[in-house]
Amino acid sequence: MREEFDVAVIGGGQSGLAAASAALGEGLRPVVLEAAGRPAGSWPRYYDSLTLFSPARHSALPGLPFGGDGDRHPHRDEVVDYLTGYAARLDVEIRTHTRVTSVESDGDGFVLRTGDGRALAAAGVVAATGAFDNPLLPDLPGARDFTGELLHAAGYRNPAPYAGKRVVVVGGGNSAVQIGHELAAVADVTLASRSPLRFLPQLREGRDLHHWLTTAGFDQLPAAWLTFVGGTLVLDDGRYRKALETGRLVRRPMFAALEGDAVVWSDGTRERVDTVLLATGYRPSLDCLRPLGALDADGAPLHTGGLSLTTPGLAFLGLELQRSFASNTLRGVSRDAAYVLPPLAAHVRKAPAAAGF
Repeated sequence: MREEFDVAVIGGGQSGLAAASAALGEGLRPVVLEAAGRPAGSWPRYYDSLTLFSPARHSALPGLPFGGDGDRHPHRDEVVDYLTGYAARLDVEIRTHTRVTSVESDGDGFVLRTGDGRALAAAGVVAATGAFDNPLLPDLPGARDFTGELLHAAGYRNPAPYAGKRVVVVGGGNSAVQIGHELAAVADVTLASRSPLRFLPQLREGRDLHHWLTTAGFDQLPAAWLTFVGGTLVLDDGRYRKALETGRLVRRPMFAALEGDAVVWSDGTRERVDTVLLATGYRPSLDCLRPLGALDADGAPLHTGGLSLTTPGLAFLGLELQRSFASNTLRGVSRDAAYVLPPLAAHVRKAPAAAGF
């Protein structure tokens, strides 16, 4: 007999745990399916120096605040410990080393198949897979024949391997600037971006920016308001702007091509480089949902606010700009979970799966 659950949550990181918590609040019986060995999402695989962009007091999931100074920005390893501790407190079955390979319709519910050949049934599904496993690799002219090192930020851990080297970091967002700034301590670094960098001060009147975003309600505004801002904003406590002003870090317009062991800059000059590091973002990792027809031709989810437009009983969590600019962050995902779980619960209660098929 196959196993049956009210809701199957695919992914055991911050989004999956927020979904499981919200499902419990709706009186549902969820199971969390996590491909890795612990319920911490992609956090253990991020670069060594990464810290949360938001302070600890604004970065907790429901029911468990971060300990310690609420104004600090927790380090990657603190976040891993926090998430695993949060998972341990949830009264939810969490199956690690369980990769979902496909999700198929089954009447009013779903059948989820896993990499170890098992299948389980659920009346509802929350896709909370994140995007770390699907880095965006731009089509760079000459990349195939480039003889230097070409890697995505997903493969970067620390600056030690790049000491004394010539490095070009591609991108104009937070990760590109943070990694570029860190590498500049040991390497000759240029940031290559299509638009000039735009900085957003981290501190205003002695308070972290996230205090003002929360108190002013900007955190809950629809993602569409960002169209009025234009471009990517980089949070800065003053270090990054100063690095550019002093020449420690150099920014240039995006290069035109890669050629042999060099980049060809937009003005036609050719410069040998050791490494091109792509801090170019990620795309949702949702291939397991293709049998449902719930994705567009590029693999992006067809949804509104995290609720599937094609498949009743399917919801998404942790998508970039899903409902607000904080949707794919620790401080924003629980609000989205509270939005998508009530209609998902209503569907589950109507489905035969809720009564054990």
